[in-house]
Amino acid sequence: MAEIEREAMEYDVVIVGAGPAGLSAAIRLKQLDADLDVVVLEKGSEVGAHILSGAVLDPCGLDALIPDWKEKGAPLNVPVEEDNFYVLGEAGKLRVPNWPMPPLMNNHGNYIVSMGNVCRWMAEQAEEMGVEIFPGMACSEIVYGDNGEVKGVVAGEFGKNPDGTPGPGYEPGMELHGKYVFLGEGVRGSLSKEVIAKYDLQAGKDPQKFGVGMKEIWEVDPAKHKPGTVTHTMGWPLGSNAGGGSFIYHLDNNQVYVGFVVHLNYKNPYLFPYMEFQRFKHHPMVAELLKGGKRVAYGARAITEGGYQSMPKMVAPGVALLGCSVGMVNVPRIKGNHNAMLSGKAAAEAAFDAIKAERSGDELSAYESEVREGAIGKDLKKVRNVKPMWSKWGLVPSLALGGLDMWTNSAGFSLFGTLKHGKTDAAATEEASKHKPIDYPKPDGKLSFDRLTNVSFAMTNHEESQPCHLQLADPNIPLSVNLPKFAEPAQRYCPAGVYEVVEEDGKDARFVVNFQNCVHCKTCDIKDPSQNINWATPQGGDGPNYPNM
Repeated sequence: MAEIEREAMEYDVVIVGAGPAGLSAAIRLKQLDADLDVVVLEKGSEVGAHILSGAVLDPCGLDALIPDWKEKGAPLNVPVEEDNFYVLGEAGKLRVPNWPMPPLMNNHGNYIVSMGNVCRWMAEQAEEMGVEIFPGMACSEIVYGDNGEVKGVVAGEFGKNPDGTPGPGYEPGMELHGKYVFLGEGVRGSLSKEVIAKYDLQAGKDPQKFGVGMKEIWEVDPAKHKPGTVTHTMGWPLGSNAGGGSFIYHLDNNQVYVGFVVHLNYKNPYLFPYMEFQRFKHHPMVAELLKGGKRVAYGARAITEGGYQSMPKMVAPGVALLGCSVGMVNVPRIKGNHNAMLSGKAAAEAAFDAIKAERSGDELSAYESEVREGAIGKDLKKVRNVKPMWSKWGLVPSLALGGLDMWTNSAGFSLFGTLKHGKTDAAATEEASKHKPIDYPKPDGKLSFDRLTNVSFAMTNHEESQPCHLQLADPNIPLSVNLPKFAEPAQRYCPAGVYEVVEEDGKDARFVVNFQNCVHCKTCDIKDPSQNINWATPQGGDGPNYPNM
C-alpha cells in the first residue's frame, strides 16, 4: 500500500490508545502547556469500549495527575471495605489471614471501579483542556522519518477487500505526524510489537510473560451484595495444571465483577482457560453468591505479567511505549492502572521538556529513567520474584517464599536477587503426547455458559468484508504442525471461540478463523506454540463494546 497518497496532519504529540496511560499523557501535556497540539487516537467505537480490567484502583496515579479528582466527579464511588484471600479446594476453602501479608497487599484506600468509566471521565477532562480525541480511528501503520525515527501513524483506513486490496468504498486514512509518538495500545499492541522488534527493545531483558483474564459482570441478589468487598482466590480448579486465580469485587448497584486469570505459561495444550473459569463458578462459595443472579456482560483480555525484569527499553527515536505496552502490572496486587497513569504522566513531562528545548524525533531517555528509578520501578521491583517463583515452584512454596521476598524487598533487599522467567509462554507449551485431555463439565446455562453465548455479551462486532486481522504466517501450520503435535490448542486458549478445527466425514480437516468473534484479547498472538498467528489491527470501531468493564 506504499503507493497510496494520504493527507497529513501535524501535532506536537500523537498518542495511540485512549486508556489510562494515553489519557494521562494527554492531560499532563495540556497541564504543562495549554498551547501544545495533542491528539489521542482510539480504535474502539468510543472511549472505554475496549477497556477491560478488574478493577481495584490504587488512586496514587490519579492523585499525582489530578489531585482534585473527587471534586471533579471521578467515578471512584466504592471504596474497599473488606479484603479476603482464600486458597480453594474442590468443595472447601482456606482463609489466608491478612496480618502476615506485606503492607503493599492491603487494598484499603483503594476503590472498586469500572476502568471503562474512569477512562470516559478522563477523556472528558482531556477534551475540556483542548485535547483532540478521535474514537473509531484504528492505527494501522507506523510512519517512519528519513532517519529511521518514528514520525507518526496512519489512522482511519477503511474499506479494504478481504484480500487487502482497496474496495469500492476505500478510504486511505490520514497520516498523523508528531514530534513524538506515544504508544499506549495496551497488552501486545500491534504497533508496539513492531517497534519493539524494529529497534530490538527487548534485548537484554527477560521474555515478557502473560496471563489471560476473563471477566463477567453479574447482578446478584441484594441480600448477598456487600459493596466494597474484595475477594481473591488461588488453587482449585487449576491445581497444578496452571498458575492463576480469581477475583470477586462487589461494586455498587448490586453488581459483582467475577474474574478469572490463567497464566499462559501452562504446559498442557489440552488446558481450556475459559472452561476453567466456568468450572470455578460452581465452587460452593461462588455458586452461593451467584445463585439467583444474572450475568450481564463478558469480556477477556491478556495481562502482562513479566514485571520488572521483562520491561523492554521504552523509548526509540521519536516514540515512547506507555503502560501495558511495556508491562507495568504488579502481579501479586493484580494492579497496573496506577502505573499506567504514572507512565503517561512521566512520558508527557519528558516530551514537554524536549519540545521546550526544540528537540523532536529523538529518544526520551528521561522518561525511561523516571519509570525505572521512580515510583513505577520501585513498585515493580519489590514484587519481581513472585511470578517466577510461582512458575518454578508452584502455589504453596511461592505463597510462602513470595511473601517473604516481598517483606524483605520492602526493607530494601532480597534473599533471591532477581529470578529469571525462562521460556516464552508459547515455548512453554508441551506436546500433546505428554498430557491427557481434560474432561470439562458441560455448562449448565445458569452459572456457566458456552463461549459463543458469552461472547454475545461482549457485544463484539467486525465488518465481515474486511481482511481478517488474525493473520496466519503459514496457513498450513495449524493442521500440519499444531494439530498433530499440540492438538491445536487455539481451539481452547481463545476465550472467544475464534479458532475451530472442523472435521467432517469424507472431507479433509479445515482450520477456521471466525474473526468476527474476536474480543481483542491477543492470547492467540502470545500462546500459539508455533508463533504463527499475528494479531493485526482491524478497522476502527470494530471489536467489543464493553458497557462498564
